[in-house]
This record gives sequence, structure tokens and C-alpha cells, in this order.
Amino acid sequence: MKQTSVTTNAPCWTELGTSDPAAARAFYTELFGWQADDTARPGEGDYTQMLVRGVPAAAITPRYAPQQPIAWTVCIAVADADATAARIKECGGLIRKDPGDVFDFGRFSVAADPSGAVFILWQARAFRGAGVFNEPGALGWVELLTRDPSGALAFYPEVFGWSVAPSEHYPQWGLDGRDFGGMLTMDDRFPPEAPPHWLPYFAAADVDGTVGRAVALGGDVLTPATGMPGGRRIAVLRDPQGAAFGVYTAGTEG
Repeated sequence: MKQTSVTTNAPCWTELGTSDPAAARAFYTELFGWQADDTARPGEGDYTQMLVRGVPAAAITPRYAPQQPIAWTVCIAVADADATAARIKECGGLIRKDPGDVFDFGRFSVAADPSGAVFILWQARAFRGAGVFNEPGALGWVELLTRDPSGALAFYPEVFGWSVAPSEHYPQWGLDGRDFGGMLTMDDRFPPEAPPHWLPYFAAADVDGTVGRAVALGGDVLTPATGMPGGRRIAVLRDPQGAAFGVYTAGTEG
């Protein structure tokens, strides 16, 4: 990410909802060197912040309903969760959970774009979001996978004011000249039951080494380590409980 701190209307945090939080904490601790901080809980129950060198980087939570998929969810920082939720509905999106307070940490809402890709709105109070970006183990990129690219290109700029770097194959999202993500069209390579979704990429000093560690820890490789323009390497992995995530060469954003 070109952003290095929490920015309004840009990604600020990511959370994993999983069937086995303890096993997930063990996996990601070994994979990224995260440390669990059980004392900082912007939520209820088994919500655990995961730290990179003592700084909040992500969270691991239980699923809050049996039908909730095992998946990472991207959070977007907003100045006013209620106003943004209303704007989302005006633009054809859905509000899955109405805005509500999380103690004194902030106010959040669960939303979906018109195609069904879910994300979280986060209006910060005591807790702003991630304290580190694009360093090994931290959030490094976000990617929308959708079957409705034209709809997404209309929706997100209208709601959040995002810029779009045009590309036939991979448009990039940005804000104030700082790109933070991209969009991939889901074609026949994706099974029809796979829903549109946001995918977080975590920065890594060594993408190939991270892939090898993930497999040794019981994870799967969905997209093998691949070279990209500018010397970047990326890969998409799946943890032992079934959540997909990407890894991305640290320091090569945009």
C-alpha cells in the first residue's frame, strides 16, 4: 500500500472470522511472526488482535453465526458509519448489519456492494485500526474479486471517492494519489459457487518462503508464487480452516 497510516475512506484493518480461532492464531503466528494480544478486544468473546512487533496488524475472531463463511473481511475507515451506510444503500449496496457501537473503540457496520462482496465500515474512536502497513506481516494490498466489474467501478468511487487507475485486466483503487488495491474479474477459472469477495494481501519479505511455510503448517496454495511487473511476487493461500488470503512482496505496492 502506498498509504502508511489509517486514511479515511481507505482500508484500515482486516479480520478473520473462523471456525477455530485458537488453531488460526497458531497458524498465523508461525507464518507471519504475529503475537496475540488478548487484552485488546474491540468486540466480544474470543476476539484477538494480532500484533506485528507490538503494533496491531489484524484480528482473529470466531464466527458469529453458523452460516458465516470462514473468511477474511476488509475494513474501510469512514468518518461517519451511519452516513456511509445510508450512501451505500442509495448506491445499490446492502447493509448486512446496521451501524452500532463497539464499547468506546468505535462504530461499525457490515455492508456489501451490489454484487454481494462484503466489507466492514469502521468509524474510529479509541481504536483507529492497523498501526502498520506494507511491512512484513502487515496488510499490504486489498483485492476485489467480482463478476460485475462495471458495477464495482461505479459503486466504490461513488461511495468512497476512490480513484481508478484504468487497466483492461487489473484496475487499481486509490485515494489522494495513493493506490491500495485492485480488482480482478471472476471468470470461468472460478467455481460458480464462489461468491464475490474482498481478499487481503499481507506483505512478506520472501513470498516463496512464506508459501513454503504455509504448506508446512497445513495450508494450501490457491495461486502459486508468481512474478509481476516491477519485481513483485504474489501468491494466494488458504489456511487450514479454509480462509483465503494473499501474500505480496513488501515495499512494492502500486
